Amino acid sequence: MLLEKFISGYCRVQDQSRMVQVELEDQTLLSVDCTYGKCVYQSQCPIGKEITKLLEEK
Repeated sequence: MLLEKFISGYCRVQDQSRMVQVELEDQTLLSVDCTYGKCVYQSQCPIGKEITKLLEEK
């Protein structure tokens, strides 16, 4: 099942709030319009945490 979600929150890299589009299919990340997966702040980022949570949902 294809899931498209928009997540808003503070981005430490850009030092501002932003809206991130995430596309998932069967818990596989298809696209994300931020540096999730490579971002050094991913574990502390509210957007990154939300994306991780989406990937872990069953």
